Amino acid sequence: MTAVTSPIEMPVSRRRVWGRLYHGETSIDFMGRKRWGLGVSAALIVITLVSLVAQGLNLGLDFKGGVQWEVPAANISRQQARDILTANGVNAVDAKIVTVSASGVDRLRIQVGEQTQEVSKKVIDALGAAAKVPIAEVSSNSVTSSWGSEITKSAIRALVVFIILVALFIAWRFEWRMALSAIAAMVHDVLISVGVYSVLQLDVTPATVIAFLTILGFSLYDTIVVFDKVDENTARFSGARLPYDDVINVSMNQVLMRSLNTSIAAVLPVLSLLVVGAGLLGAIALREFSLALFVGLITGSYSSIFIASPLLATLKSRSPKYVNLRAPHATGADLERLVLGGSPTAKRESARVRATASSARPEGDTTPSSATVRTPPTADALLSHPPRPRKKTRR
Repeated sequence: MTAVTSPIEMPVSRRRVWGRLYHGETSIDFMGRKRWGLGVSAALIVITLVSLVAQGLNLGLDFKGGVQWEVPAANISRQQARDILTANGVNAVDAKIVTVSASGVDRLRIQVGEQTQEVSKKVIDALGAAAKVPIAEVSSNSVTSSWGSEITKSAIRALVVFIILVALFIAWRFEWRMALSAIAAMVHDVLISVGVYSVLQLDVTPATVIAFLTILGFSLYDTIVVFDKVDENTARFSGARLPYDDVINVSMNQVLMRSLNTSIAAVLPVLSLLVVGAGLLGAIALREFSLALFVGLITGSYSSIFIASPLLATLKSRSPKYVNLRAPHATGADLERLVLGGSPTAKRESARVRATASSARPEGDTTPSSATVRTPPTADALLSHPPRPRKKTRR
């Protein structure tokens, strides 16, 4: 009787969905869904570019220059404020007049282009008289366009220097392909955040720029978390002929819970600032800062999975080591086996055993093969080493 070798056993997770997620044992085919992620990003970027070309950004006073007045809004309306501007020779059509809340008091904020000190003084007197408040309660702030231009140039220089330093560090710590992918994800996050401000025509202030720079840091951190695991698994599978998509899939499944925890822990405080601070308390400055952060944190988590990782896989698959590996990446049970630490060769060995067992069966035999029926192991099979001999006793 010919003995048939049993198939290779594969590791299987016995935990439920949340347990597998918590322990990094999920088997989600991220690379199989990369076209959906890239498609969504492409659509958002097109909307952003169209909005930037059509209506641009709503730059605040600090960037475009001008004069801003604030007066208690209890006894004055927006139309009255426009009439005062027109009466003093100020273009009221392009004036931005909004109601803001500070310390529970509503105030009328009026922003116009650059004006002379004489005109500004007349407007202050007229606003105080119309609002029935002392002149001291009417605040005025003036910024020249040259100062706003200098602020813009400084922000751009800081952004360029930051990107160059980050790219050099990632290229030194990992490789240039990871550096390029991380920078692309960072640019994607900032571009989408800028698009939100352009579409909704929200004020872009220095607080917004600070939020954009903060977005860069978070996007980089979340991407590095994934890339560090990718680097570790690249070394782990270095001796196997495994497509790089499998390395990416395994890595992202193993750090998925960590990425979610980081994102949720960062989004919740920002969401409280946006809802409580800006929504309930009416703090406009908090809204300008927290909205950019909120959008950036979400896009940062998204881009590390659907932008940085697929781009890295595309670049890496063209390297000499992976250029000839055109096999489809693992999915389902095969991907789960790799995530749980199974050997990349186990699938081939198991298939070889099943093929050998099938060819040994007589034609027309429909009974289950002994290679596919799991039988309880014997006591000898459970022993991993021979019994230890007894020690001789001296007489």
